[in-house]
Amino acid sequence: MAPVAMLLRAMSALVWMALAVAVRAETFALTSSDYTEGDTLRAAQLYYGLGCNGENISPQLAWSGAPAGTRSFAVVMEDIDAPAAIDAWHWVVFNIPAEVTELPAGSGDPKVGLLPEAIQSRSSFGDPGYAGACPPEGQGAHRYQFRVYALKVEQLALGDEAPAAEVAAQIEANKLAEAQLEVKIGR
Repeated sequence: MAPVAMLLRAMSALVWMALAVAVRAETFALTSSDYTEGDTLRAAQLYYGLGCNGENISPQLAWSGAPAGTRSFAVVMEDIDAPAAIDAWHWVVFNIPAEVTELPAGSGDPKVGLLPEAIQSRSSFGDPGYAGACPPEGQGAHRYQFRVYALKVEQLALGDEAPAAEVAAQIEANKLAEAQLEVKIGR
C-alpha cells in the first residue's frame, strides 16, 4: 500500500474514533422540571418577606454529564444583577454526594433534611437554606443563576455558618465543571 494511502486510512480511522468519543461524551448540564433557560420565576420560588409575597420553595433541579473524577456537588443560586454592594446569594448547598443528581422541589427547606451529608449555608438573608428571589422594586428584571458544580473533593471543610462568599471561594478552588440555568423576575 502506498504511503499516502496508508496515511489517509490512518487519518480516517482517527477521525472516526474522535467522533465516537465525542458522541459518547456527555455535556455537564443543569435542568429543572419547573423552569427552562430564561423563564420568569413564579410565586413559589420568590422570597416571603421584605415586601415579597412568595412561598420560598426551592425548585426541582437535576444534573447530568458530570466529568470523571467528580467526588461531590455544590449548588448555588445567585442574583447576578444585584448592586455590587449587596451580597446576592440566595442558596448555597455543598457536600452533595457524587451519586446524587437531583434536588427535589422544596429541598431548600432546612427542616426537610435535604441529605445527611449535604450542608446548606446561610443565604444573604441570614438563614441557612433557600431564600427565594426578591429583587428591589423599580430595578427591572433581575437574573438569577442556579449553578451546579462538580467538585474534585468529597467534602468542603466548612459548616452551615460559613459565609456564602467563603463557600463560593472553596467551590471555585475545587471545581471540575459547572453548569447553570438562568431565570429572571422583576418587581
